[in-house]
Amino acid sequence: MTQMASISQQIWDMKYRLKGPTGDAVDKTIEDSWRRVAHALAAAEPRNRTDWEETFFEAMNDFRFLPAGRILSGAGTGRKVTMFNCFVMGDIPDDMAGIFEHLKQAAVTMQQGGGIGYDFSTLRPKGALVKGVGADASGPLSFMDVWDAMCRTIMSAGSRRGAMMATMRCDHPDIEAFVDAKREAGRLRMFNLSVLISDAFMAAVKSGDAWELKFDGVIYKSLPARDLWNAIMRATYSYAEPGVIFIDRINRLNNLHYCETIHATNPCGEQPLPPYGVCLLGSVNLARLVISPFEEEARLDEAQLARLVRVAVRMMDNVIDSSNYPLPEHRNEAFSKRRLGLGVTGLADALIMCRARYGGREAARLTEHWLALLRREAYLASCELAEEKGPFPLYEAEAYLAGENVQSLDPDVVQAIRTHGIRNALLTSIAPTGTISLFADNVSSGLEPVFSYAYTRNMLMPDGSRREEEVSDYAVRLYRRLHGETADLPDYFVNAQSLTPSEHVVMQAAAQKFIDSSISKTINVPEAIGFDEFKDVYLQAYELGCKGCTTYRPNDVTGAVLAIKKPEDGAALQSELPLEPLRARAEDPYEAGAIVHLTQPLNRPEELPGATYKVKWPDSDHAMYITLNDIVQDGRRRPFEVFINSKNMDHFAWTVALTRMISAVFRRGGDVSFVVEELKAVFDPRGGQWMGGRYVPSLLAAIGEVIERHMISIGFLPDHAGGHHGAGTGKKVVNMGNAPLRQCPKCGQSTLIRQEGCDSCTNCGHSKCS
Repeated sequence: MTQMASISQQIWDMKYRLKGPTGDAVDKTIEDSWRRVAHALAAAEPRNRTDWEETFFEAMNDFRFLPAGRILSGAGTGRKVTMFNCFVMGDIPDDMAGIFEHLKQAAVTMQQGGGIGYDFSTLRPKGALVKGVGADASGPLSFMDVWDAMCRTIMSAGSRRGAMMATMRCDHPDIEAFVDAKREAGRLRMFNLSVLISDAFMAAVKSGDAWELKFDGVIYKSLPARDLWNAIMRATYSYAEPGVIFIDRINRLNNLHYCETIHATNPCGEQPLPPYGVCLLGSVNLARLVISPFEEEARLDEAQLARLVRVAVRMMDNVIDSSNYPLPEHRNEAFSKRRLGLGVTGLADALIMCRARYGGREAARLTEHWLALLRREAYLASCELAEEKGPFPLYEAEAYLAGENVQSLDPDVVQAIRTHGIRNALLTSIAPTGTISLFADNVSSGLEPVFSYAYTRNMLMPDGSRREEEVSDYAVRLYRRLHGETADLPDYFVNAQSLTPSEHVVMQAAAQKFIDSSISKTINVPEAIGFDEFKDVYLQAYELGCKGCTTYRPNDVTGAVLAIKKPEDGAALQSELPLEPLRARAEDPYEAGAIVHLTQPLNRPEELPGATYKVKWPDSDHAMYITLNDIVQDGRRRPFEVFINSKNMDHFAWTVALTRMISAVFRRGGDVSFVVEELKAVFDPRGGQWMGGRYVPSLLAAIGEVIERHMISIGFLPDHAGGHHGAGTGKKVVNMGNAPLRQCPKCGQSTLIRQEGCDSCTNCGHSKCS
């Protein structure tokens, strides 16, 4: 039976272990989980399925090959979920019907468990004329707000919140607003933002030329390219976004340059994809392949690496045939190109075990050597699959072989493609593997350096309590086991805090030479770095051939800290580097940072304290009674459940649904204050009500204010408003009273009156009877 740290066991139990409807474990051991996945993927083989199942099982055994989390949690379960991590959605048409059709597609995709990427450059800028209706366009950012609200509402499969990437071209007229969007606290928090940077723009920045912002052939503005570049840099310097994507380089080096154009990526950025492109990920764990670790003769077992890559390509190719897809367009894209994203994890640990300092010359050389071998074996394996099963449907030999990336392959690999074709259009990518690497006994994540030798991670337990778990790095534990618990760590043990930004970039550039798609990597920079030096990081990334660049500088807007243990005395300290932004935390972009939320609800005691509030909404003849019950957890009183009752039967179904959903959220623990925010943001298209001298946009918003008031009264939320919270006053009975005038849904004026069961507007004459 596989031995691993308790936190790895918990990650398996929480995320990847198959359980029945009642929560009973179907997978009794981790080997059962691997066997389940191996059996499911071997079922796609036309022959020798039993042999392939054993081969697939052995590849995963001892954490040597790690399929992405969606595959581990979904394969062989019979559930209607996708095994693809992320998607890029279709091009958004510049008309209202098309925009909201794509919003629906996004919701359907996220519901199945996929993160999504969108390019909003296709939407006309704010203020542009909308022909046919005589109005001005609201601009891409207004629709991004709609997507953001949708994402906050949709819960991804496995009870994880969704994540999205939004891109915009550097010449779009609204690019300056896009760059500054996250300066507004709380806005677009479900998005990662990246600017699509063209070669022409970089040339204009270098030469000091002007840069035109244009849409549909119309020039809206001209400004110095350096001014826009500095604005992008200043924003990411201040609050870690936006990132930059060197989009011309991506398209120039794309093996499918002849049949697709890329202008968006998945949420973490390692997969630039065409419209409806799908993101299929898996990682070879290099930390498990080192022979004679820490010795002079330490080396990677290259023969084993080659065998693992061959098997991994076949397994991942079978995922394409085995998975569900949110939309038919996703399925067509996957089957027509059979794109893979095979990468590595545990690279930093493997370098440490080979006595190479991350960021140094030897580390860069080894990285290039190992990834060159991985790429070579992946391409040869795909050629063999093409000979056996056929090349990908859109394969055109001469066009494919003419690609700049393909021409950089070894001559014998090019000859194999020419002879047999190739099964998978693109094969390599390096994803962030935060959860997977933690599951694999806490090896270093993806291409990243070791974050810290040891830190504490808070685990939220099924009973609502929290338990601190110390997490130490795999290479450190191995070194201590071989050389003694008190042995000093050699100087080739480095972590994210001790590296220079340039060393990060050098490692990313070294890897990018052998990666078909892209790399998800965060370049940590110190808070005290000067702005000019900070800008140089991006210029270095561009000059060294990277396809994108994401930095993280500690700031007051983003991030949360891990508690790190000092290696010398074990005393806790606060890291100077908060957690990286969303794009770099995990192979699925829904990891909740330092606190892992287990999915079992809190147990309900026999008795609970609570309060009941009365709400009288003017549109209803009957009052609504809202009861909130609380539980005491970790010495803090927090909301546990809610009940909403009314004699008005028109409200019965939605109030029952609402109470069940809110209570389910409350019972999961964690920060549930977002429930208030979501309810208060709901606007009734028929108009809200004036209550107590203020406008409340909907009945749901009124309920949200009551819940907010209750949270404040029990001390769960701070009272920032000095005791005034509209509908949620301190009374146990809240009577909102009738206001004679309300907002008209047609003209928007506060001239709507209620007479004889009908709403009538004294301004425009609108009338609606209930």
